[in-house]
Amino acid sequence: MKKNIAIIMGGYSSEFRISLMSGNVVFQNLDKEKFNAYKIHILEDKWVLVDENEEEHLINRHDFTVTLGAETLTFDCVFNAIHGTPGEDGIMQAYFHLMGIPQTSCDYYQAALTFNKRDLLSVLKPYGIKSATSYYINKGDKIITEDIIKKVGLPCFVKANKAGSSFGITKVYKKEEMPGAIETAFEEDDEILIESFLDGIEVSVGVIQYQGKTKVLPITEIVSENDFFDYSAKYKGESQEITPARISKIQEEKVVQAASLAYDILNMRGYSRSEFIFVGDEPYMLEMNTTPGLTNESILPQQAAAAGISLSQLFESAIWQALEEKK
Repeated sequence: MKKNIAIIMGGYSSEFRISLMSGNVVFQNLDKEKFNAYKIHILEDKWVLVDENEEEHLINRHDFTVTLGAETLTFDCVFNAIHGTPGEDGIMQAYFHLMGIPQTSCDYYQAALTFNKRDLLSVLKPYGIKSATSYYINKGDKIITEDIIKKVGLPCFVKANKAGSSFGITKVYKKEEMPGAIETAFEEDDEILIESFLDGIEVSVGVIQYQGKTKVLPITEIVSENDFFDYSAKYKGESQEITPARISKIQEEKVVQAASLAYDILNMRGYSRSEFIFVGDEPYMLEMNTTPGLTNESILPQQAAAAGISLSQLFESAIWQALEEKK
């Protein structure tokens, strides 16, 4: 019997349009002989199933069902394609845990931890996973620019602590640019992470569970045409994403070890895509994404293709893994 799969997409953050793109790619690539796939838009003002005629049917949030005519539709599994809140920060994971419905991404604790860049890097540091020198600011804190620069130097990156797709990030070269960069970051989150600039090769490492085993995908080198890997570089083609990365064997071994170690330490499951910058041969972690982009142009699908894994195989494996764990 075919399984009913709810593909959740959208979300409450600046990334919701990108998430809709990812969710539609999942919908298009799921094997219709094995799955009944449904597009579920999770938006701030409504949760709805969007049918083939683009008509909306309200989701019952008490049990995550939907009424279609005389039928009440239930779901065997949820495919999580939401970037940002509430799909990447643990909220939806906790909800489905309470509902007893298996879902494809990591558990709620791991999602909340990895979505918080400051907490993630702090947890991994004792295990030898390196990160840039950093400075923290919360909304309402007194901001002393001289103290920030003394700690992290210039240039530096001012980031929203809990945001993705490079929203709320500014590269700061001069002291005078700091207030504007902080204001930009606060538009996305009430916590800020300011990091020293690391001058080196940037790579992205996908670690997934595939056919029941943890698998590190081919590494992608990121060469931005802009000052850094910003929104335009990620989504408007203003970058080169080279898979496999042009790095040495020792660099490859070290970054694979770091990405795998982080995945294991955190007791992860599902997809992860971690970003690193090399300082010499040493990889420094920037962040980990647990619901990475899934469009045809996104990095994780590119890495899967380089490993000989089609989109259909990639998505199907995640669903069967979630269903098996439910047993």
